[in-house]
Amino acid sequence: MTRTILESKTKTVVIGFDEPFCVIGERINPTGRKILNEELERGDFSRVEADAAAQVMAGANVLDINSGAVFSNKMAEDPRYADNNFVEPTLMKELIERVQAVTDVPLCIDSSVPGALENGLAAAEGRPLLNSVTGEEERLEQVLPLVKKYNVPVVAISNDDTGISEDPEVRFAVAKKIVERAADFGIPAHDIVVDPLVMPVGAMGTAGLQVFTLVRRLREELGVNTTCGASNISFGLPNRHGINNAFLPMAMQAGMTSAIMNPVALPTGPKKIAERRALLEAAGIVIPEGLDDETFVKLMGMGSTKPRPGKEMEAIRAANFLCDRDPSGAAWIEFNKDPDAAAQGGRAGGRRRRR
Repeated sequence: MTRTILESKTKTVVIGFDEPFCVIGERINPTGRKILNEELERGDFSRVEADAAAQVMAGANVLDINSGAVFSNKMAEDPRYADNNFVEPTLMKELIERVQAVTDVPLCIDSSVPGALENGLAAAEGRPLLNSVTGEEERLEQVLPLVKKYNVPVVAISNDDTGISEDPEVRFAVAKKIVERAADFGIPAHDIVVDPLVMPVGAMGTAGLQVFTLVRRLREELGVNTTCGASNISFGLPNRHGINNAFLPMAMQAGMTSAIMNPVALPTGPKKIAERRALLEAAGIVIPEGLDDETFVKLMGMGSTKPRPGKEMEAIRAANFLCDRDPSGAAWIEFNKDPDAAAQGGRAGGRRRRR
């Protein structure tokens, strides 16, 4: 049975067909996060550290570390900052070290820059997951030697020199090519985690069915574990959590064994709380004096002022139980006892390393 082993200094996570679903937290990624990008440019890593801790609290088994920042202000002072080959290697090392200082879960090193991948591999303790290699010839020649040198597993993304195909047969063929080329380097199939590429269902109505079929083929014909960017399926649609919550258990049943996703329900901020209080007061509803914000948002069904496991995590835990990957439902029961206890009970898929 295929088992992909990831390790930190103290923990081991197994991605496998009979293992609890592996959640790879995606939030340490400056792409599309303007405030985080600006903080990193200033050398401020406080949000990175907080995001790392919050994701592990919410149940992430692995943390993805993406160094794809754009330092626009520094470019004006030094043109080298316009080149990600200059920016990312140093940034990746710092990100890895900062995250390892506050958490002890395995890491997923995520960059398109080979120098950043190698710096991340050198800085990471244990056995991280490398993200990623594609079917492009140049990328295969750059990344697979690193995978072999450091003896780590790698995410294989099903696109090549021709781009991302809408044809699932083509995407399967690209994945097969990567697995075969990896074997030429002495890299076993159990160290390849294929991302078959999830298309938005809003743009392609068959996107869900396509990926379920692909995942089954990848499992049965290539014997590899799989992952995806889980939120891609709901891109551009209303109530994205509703789509994601249905997609993840269905993908799990098809054989998907991990996903790169946000495990955290983001806290309700002061602005939304103030707006709701003002609405109630305008309607003549008296709010008791001294009612703190956390009690208020819970009474109003607005979530919490603190980070909590997201609804997607609830769906994953339920699916683990239903698929017999949660013996006696222990993790599910723990999850539903208390929000704080639930977060601490989110270790399914992780275990202490034996020494």
